[in-house]
Amino acid sequence: MPKPIYRILTKKVFIIANIVVAILFLLGCYSKWVFTGGRWFVGLLALSAFYLFVVLFLFFIFWLVAKSKWSLLFIVIMIAGWKHILKIIPLRVSAGFTLQKQQDAIRVMSWNVAQFDILNYKKNPGVHNKMIDLINDYQPDIACFQEMVAGDSIIDLNNKYYKKFAFYSIQDFELSLHFADEYYSYNWKENYLSSQHFGIIIFSKYPIINRHTITTYPNEYNAIFQYVDIVKGGDTLRVFNIHLQSLKFSPGNMQYIDNPTIKSDDDIEKSKNIIGKFKAGFLKRQAQADRVREEINKSPYPVIVCGDFNDVPNSYAYETIGNGLQNAFEKKGTGLGRTFSGIAPTLRIDNIFVDPQYQVNQYVRISKKLSDHFPIIADITTSQEK
Repeated sequence: MPKPIYRILTKKVFIIANIVVAILFLLGCYSKWVFTGGRWFVGLLALSAFYLFVVLFLFFIFWLVAKSKWSLLFIVIMIAGWKHILKIIPLRVSAGFTLQKQQDAIRVMSWNVAQFDILNYKKNPGVHNKMIDLINDYQPDIACFQEMVAGDSIIDLNNKYYKKFAFYSIQDFELSLHFADEYYSYNWKENYLSSQHFGIIIFSKYPIINRHTITTYPNEYNAIFQYVDIVKGGDTLRVFNIHLQSLKFSPGNMQYIDNPTIKSDDDIEKSKNIIGKFKAGFLKRQAQADRVREEINKSPYPVIVCGDFNDVPNSYAYETIGNGLQNAFEKKGTGLGRTFSGIAPTLRIDNIFVDPQYQVNQYVRISKKLSDHFPIIADITTSQEK
């Protein structure tokens, strides 16, 4: 007895849908090689890769239940995208983290500190103080902070120090966090609350022997990054601190993302505005990632790259900057490793990349919501010290 026509059509629809999702997933995994200015939308597939993978898995279960050979498609996709799948979800059940680091290990922290809650400091210093306490609890040897706000101008008037700022100075941070050295990069155009600077900073408990800020047109905050050369014992390493282009979503954009609708011309304009910001963000991060990569290639020393990438694993920025380096989360992290607290639970957009010369001993994402980003920490040692 021939199968009813609707069953045949339904199966064909499922097959076509499964193939389309599989192609989109692989494009998301390999977006770095597909991404161009004209194909910027591929960046959206990298953002969606985890969800596409979940859909593929549901198709796999469906075909298994239906006892169909189409279940093999999932196996093919797993093989083709295995390396990229592990960047999204490391197959690791648990990974402990001890406050006591291994002897000779370097503890590296990266954190978008969201100005250390400067706007609320005078009325309620609690969040700021908790952030300082958290950093001191983990005692990083090197800390890279993004969206840093502090003043760095002090005038000595007859041995009396006059601070030209109302909040916290770099020296105050250095003392309260017990660091020996620092390097602060900022753009004067981005000054915050008069004489407070808005930028990125590297703190170190080891001597900094070289400091450099890279800035490119249009010389805005996301167009600068920094590196320092640090001496530990007889070794020198170069540490990069970056903050790539954000999407600059407004509160209205965020509300629309939480409750998207296309019921009116106003809704259509909102969706176009969000898509436009995605496009601008992808293209700017492409140029910024290429510039960072150029400086990494010039380094005469092993490198560590920390920062807020504002992009996910398998994206153009992630793959370009991370090429030839180890990602600390991939080596020792678990779960999805979300580092941004808003929008979606899959946004692991903060990273610590390290030179192959190092071994990643342990990694942790500290799930305390003191900023809109969660701090991440990795302990590393040279490979001889395994």
